[in-house]
Amino acid sequence: MDVRLISDDGIEDRSVGELPALLARQDGLVWVDIPGCDKDAARVLSEVFAFHPLAIKDCVERNRVPKMHAYLDHLFVVLHEPERGERGHVHYIEIDQFIGRNYLVTVHGPVNPAVDPEVALRETRAVLARIKAGRLRPDSAFELSHAIVSAVMRNQEEYVETVTSDVWRLEQRVTGGQVGEPEEFLNELFRARHGLLAVRTMAALSAAIYGGMANLTRISPGGQRLVVDIAGQFERIRSVADGEREYLQGVIEFYQTTLTIKAALIGQAQNEEVKHLTEASYTQNEEIKKISAWAAIFFAPTLVGTVYGMNFEHMPELHWALGYPLAVVAMALASGALYMMFKRRGWL
Repeated sequence: MDVRLISDDGIEDRSVGELPALLARQDGLVWVDIPGCDKDAARVLSEVFAFHPLAIKDCVERNRVPKMHAYLDHLFVVLHEPERGERGHVHYIEIDQFIGRNYLVTVHGPVNPAVDPEVALRETRAVLARIKAGRLRPDSAFELSHAIVSAVMRNQEEYVETVTSDVWRLEQRVTGGQVGEPEEFLNELFRARHGLLAVRTMAALSAAIYGGMANLTRISPGGQRLVVDIAGQFERIRSVADGEREYLQGVIEFYQTTLTIKAALIGQAQNEEVKHLTEASYTQNEEIKKISAWAAIFFAPTLVGTVYGMNFEHMPELHWALGYPLAVVAMALASGALYMMFKRRGWL
């Protein structure tokens, strides 16, 4: 836990034990920055600042959505900023704020173990560096909070810019016909859309929070102006993310249409090939039927001739009257009967 006093003399590091005396002062601004709300930090928030137990609980646990609670002498605000993870996952980096009359308490919420803990501290450290360098001299808790929230919004803008560069690269691959494996390319498209949607959601909810905060009468006019400015900036980020998301959706629809056309053409070619094979098979079957029919027709006389051709005693061919004429008649009748039968069936 870092305790700092910001005054006309600059910024000074103080100890936790000095907090009651620092908060009782009429001059200077107290900034308490808590990297993680452990038991000791929760005790300070409860005993020294007397914050509401539910607000302290929100600092200890992860919050899924931004929120704001107004108390008699301070405001409690929860915000998120994005951090890119593996395969398009978006980590929500949480920063909580207690904004009082002469103090600001910033609490960095729990982060995913996959995220470097230093990532959660980059905004407050950037603001601290500006104060130490003399580029920033906040006179109120709202001015200090405005500087930190502005750093959060810059991170959101940079995230949108990063995803936008991915969108342009994907659009060039679509129009250039160099998409590679369709399934993996679609995954890339939807991962980019997920990133834009995550930032858009963060900015939209944060804008709604600060828009409602601007209507609180307990905030000084100067604080209200800063709150209105923050709400407008969050709304602008939401609009930019929406525009890029709509552009990406057009790329997705264009690619899906291309896939549909290709699939239709492939299906048509396959249908034509199947039709051709079916017609060829039908023609082949018809030829086979004709060949089979003529084979059967000619087989009948061959069978009769074979029987009559056997060289046994008392065979019909030894007698002219019962031999050859009868064999010829039997051949003709058998062949004729088979021919008529195959003709009726359409085989000939």
